[in-house]
Amino acid sequence: MGEVKSKRMPRAVRERQMLDAAVRTFGRRGYRGASMDEIADLAGVSKPLVYLYLNSKEDLFTACIRREAAALTAAVRAGVDPTLPADRQLWEGLLAFFTHTAENPDGWAVLHLQARTTGEPFAAEVHAMREEIVTFVTQLIGDASRAGRRDRELPLQEAAALAEALVGAAESLAAWANTTPGVPARQAAGTLMNFAWAGLGGLMEGRPWTPPERAQIPVAAG
Repeated sequence: MGEVKSKRMPRAVRERQMLDAAVRTFGRRGYRGASMDEIADLAGVSKPLVYLYLNSKEDLFTACIRREAAALTAAVRAGVDPTLPADRQLWEGLLAFFTHTAENPDGWAVLHLQARTTGEPFAAEVHAMREEIVTFVTQLIGDASRAGRRDRELPLQEAAALAEALVGAAESLAAWANTTPGVPARQAAGTLMNFAWAGLGGLMEGRPWTPPERAQIPVAAG
């Protein structure tokens, strides 16, 4: 009897291995510091095979950004149950975000640090992902406003501004948490929830903070 030939690995599985290796390498070394040789070695394939599957280093980096961005946005969306009260929705979304970034630190480094600092077209890919998350959070805040405010609905521009601020804070806190030992995802999410909801909760109930009136400066008699 002849030898039984081993089955070839499916293309999707092989490509996932290459992307896993690339995300790890790009996340730790940056786009310019990463080499295709190192990525191929880590994936257990030849460098020509990486080029065959993913064309170029630029295309490979773009594929990593898109995959990690899609995974992050999917995790946040899946974490939010729209039937829950507004505070629970925000909490679940933040917990999903921080859990995903903590479990995928190299992917988060690719999105938050490497792609943004390498220049176009990579920064544009991350910007598109961020806009999707901001839009989702804007909708969440708007829905919470409609549910909690009987007098009037929170203006869209104000909801969008709050979403920008919240997403920016989450990004910065995730970057800090991933480089600070002993900060679990739940703690990071709780920190931002306490920081944000103390203000958002009052706003949803029609009790916004207002700045003090500017003091009038007396005009000296001439």
